Amino acid sequence: MTETVSGATAARGGKRGRKGLKIRRIFTTEGVHPYDQVNWERRDVVMTNWRDGSINFEQRGVEFPDFWSVNATNIVTSKYFRGAVGTPQRESSLKQLVDRVVGVYTRTGIEHGYFASEEDAEIFDHELKHALVHQLFSFNSPVWFNVGTASPQQVSACFILSVDDTMESILEWYKEEGVIFKGGSGSGVNLSKIRSSKELLSSGGTASGPVSFMRGADASAGTIKSGGATRRAAKMVVLDVDHPDIEEFIETKAREEDKIRALRDAGFDMDLGGKDIVSVQYQNANNSVRVSDEFMEAVEKGNDFGLRARLTGEVIEKVDARDLFHKMARAAWECADPGIQYDDTINDWHTTPETGRITASNPCSEYVHLDNSSCNLASINLLKFLKDDDSFDVPAFVKLTELIITAMDISICFADFPTEKIAETTRAYRQLGIGYANLGALLMATGHAYDSDGGRSIAAAITSLMTGVSYRRSAELAGIVGPYDGYARNAEPHKRVMRKHADANARIATLGGIDEKVHAEATRQWAECLKLGEKNGYRNAQASLLAPTGTIGLMMDCDTTGIEPDLALVKFKKLVGGGSMQIVNQTIPRALKQLGYQQEQIEAIVEFIAANGHVVGAPGLREEHYEVFDCAMGERAIAPMGHVRMMAATQPFLSGAISKTVNLPESATVEDIEQVYMEGWRLGLKALAVYRDNCKVGQPLSAGNGGKKAEEKAEQPTVQVVEVTRPTRRRMPNQRPSTTTRFTVGGAKGYMTASSYPDDGLGEVFLKMSKQGSTLAGVMDAFSVAISIGLQYGVPLETYVSKFVNMRFDPAGMTDDPDVRMAASVMDYIFRRLALDHLPYEDRAALGIFSASERAAQARGEDPAALHAEEVLDAEALAQSAPIEPKPPVAAAPPAVQPRPAAEPNRGRALESHQGRTADAPLCMTCGTKMRPAGSCYVCEGCGSTSGCS
Repeated sequence: MTETVSGATAARGGKRGRKGLKIRRIFTTEGVHPYDQVNWERRDVVMTNWRDGSINFEQRGVEFPDFWSVNATNIVTSKYFRGAVGTPQRESSLKQLVDRVVGVYTRTGIEHGYFASEEDAEIFDHELKHALVHQLFSFNSPVWFNVGTASPQQVSACFILSVDDTMESILEWYKEEGVIFKGGSGSGVNLSKIRSSKELLSSGGTASGPVSFMRGADASAGTIKSGGATRRAAKMVVLDVDHPDIEEFIETKAREEDKIRALRDAGFDMDLGGKDIVSVQYQNANNSVRVSDEFMEAVEKGNDFGLRARLTGEVIEKVDARDLFHKMARAAWECADPGIQYDDTINDWHTTPETGRITASNPCSEYVHLDNSSCNLASINLLKFLKDDDSFDVPAFVKLTELIITAMDISICFADFPTEKIAETTRAYRQLGIGYANLGALLMATGHAYDSDGGRSIAAAITSLMTGVSYRRSAELAGIVGPYDGYARNAEPHKRVMRKHADANARIATLGGIDEKVHAEATRQWAECLKLGEKNGYRNAQASLLAPTGTIGLMMDCDTTGIEPDLALVKFKKLVGGGSMQIVNQTIPRALKQLGYQQEQIEAIVEFIAANGHVVGAPGLREEHYEVFDCAMGERAIAPMGHVRMMAATQPFLSGAISKTVNLPESATVEDIEQVYMEGWRLGLKALAVYRDNCKVGQPLSAGNGGKKAEEKAEQPTVQVVEVTRPTRRRMPNQRPSTTTRFTVGGAKGYMTASSYPDDGLGEVFLKMSKQGSTLAGVMDAFSVAISIGLQYGVPLETYVSKFVNMRFDPAGMTDDPDVRMAASVMDYIFRRLALDHLPYEDRAALGIFSASERAAQARGEDPAALHAEEVLDAEALAQSAPIEPKPPVAAAPPAVQPRPAAEPNRGRALESHQGRTADAPLCMTCGTKMRPAGSCYVCEGCGSTSGCS
């Protein structure tokens, strides 16, 4: 795709012997525009409200390639097309979108001397357009939002700020963060320079400490949220492990969850949008502790560790390192925060230490570099390079990587930045973040388990090749347009890191599959990189990282995001005529064929997976092949250390870090999290985050002393003799009002009849599934009788709801209910539906159950409790590049039912409501679909909205 020439060689291809890149065609044909090699078709994009089928976005007659999925078409049309819907200025074709973006890149490349000739610039233009239209890669979302529009040309998704120990600096931090959030991006900051609450001010008073200033920043972020078109802003707060306020920082979020629980149990309005939720703090940021090798070694040996004054550096307090480490793991076990960042490892791989240390990261932890800097991202669709013969197209991958790095570096020439400090640093160091998506799908398609030596070898080789080519191209660009401004003072450490990458590449143990050829090319690329770097220097201080690839992963029709494994074996595909259907992942038949199964066997196994959602017991499938189909969730979930080992296999070949959350089962212990954190350090990771399933949902304890932990209560038994009043049954009258609901969960049909007392309250439930006389019909009948008798004896409905919601077993998946689009099981659906029909809003909000109209109101920033009529999302707001203006708040009506504490309080539910999080992932605040993990963020496959990833 691209070759670099200079001097006399360049003279034959350019004018007056100017230096520049000589571009060779790989995907395109001379004399034929890349668009002419694609079959285009017109489609209607009509995105409806899940609740009642009303339209929340509509644009008809948009033009896309015939091989693009309906989902990718919908997302690009609604998120990335610019101009007001219904006006001639509105973009209506993918051609217009790609032309708008690529045109700016090509023109800028010409202006800054990147190409040897005008002809080379045209080839660059065509190759880039071909790659984007064929979903070979994608730039991050800000590029699609901003480039070529009247808006500032912001291309970066990731920002790192800095703050000093002065009030002026702290207030400037608030301001800079707000500007970044307003533009739809996220930022991170390390607060360790701020004096602790145990130190004195120059006036003689005691300092407030960084945790107190986090309150102001959190309130600001909660107010501003984001003007981005696909996501809310995200933020990261980091504190060094030797800061005297580290224990307060570690326990901040867990303590706030205790407060949420206590206030809700006391009757305060703690649901999303409630008038009392504003008292909850620190919920708009991810928190991470920056640990040193000294601390981790103290943990291993059981030694004390010193906490140091910020101004003098002297030790002012000593703590037990293991105890502090246990508190970190304990807090993460309770609420998934804080994460951990390994300071010495990060800075050992730092290319520009003479300029400054790396102290912080972006919100998802993949971008780690200098303070007051930014990084633009792009991700490669790996599955596009798996050829029909199951070999990896190494030459095409190399050429595409060259093309992307060239384009990303050009973007820094025209990019706008939110602050002048960030502009200066980014232009001086030119940080890039190339990465990839679809690794999990690639491994499965080639018959490799994600948690296997073969899978890790392929991932390591591909990552090494990508970064080796990137830095080799960076060295070539340095020979043409010069190295980055800060290179001269950092030349030796930069070259040292390049040698570390090359040495790590030499240690990859290939197993004779596709990894062998990839690794051989990676070795060649690193050798060339070191040679050219020695001669020219490097154009970029950073080249690669692994981002979550949320919305852009959907744009590229990727099955898996970033470095993640597949989420599940069965997914839902949107249809052109509307609606969706359940399908088995298309990589599964390919994997079965690769493993040697015949067509008849493949069909039988696929049919079994479609019906059951897993491979255990699939006819003819050998047990030794089960691991190939292991996913992040489900019957055979990948073990937590499987995620850590995959990160460790790829980390030595990345300039930055990896956005990924290590998932642990609900049964995981604090010690399990300690092991994950310790192994992450030993294996050389740069950053790590964990999420224990249901950790945001506390144990169902009595309301006696809301702030205490379960085990504390267990240690304080009370010996008290009380008179127990025997409950009496309140039977249903012969005539009673009832509602019959027909439902479908994961393809299984059923009927539910719910009868109420004439005066108030549900008293009877009948469930009908399967044929009369079958086992399932009998079990459902018995279950109905048990629930009905319990209701008549006074068991509150909310008690049943809290017990059965999120219960998981097959059948599960998509439903035909607009308010409950996804269900983890039939029980999950039934009790969500009963809650929506029979519980007041306040009780449902405490349980995290909302109707589609209430979720729509939340997305608009309105109070869902004030809804009196059906409301739908503002279609115009979704389509515009300008920030969505909040609508005037609707006056809240008095609740129909007096709020009361939940029968079995749960300290995580109000926070779950605040974040939109369910047991596994939040519901999309735009369309109500359950989102899926994408790194340490979440992405909605229905509309493309994300919780902070690009």
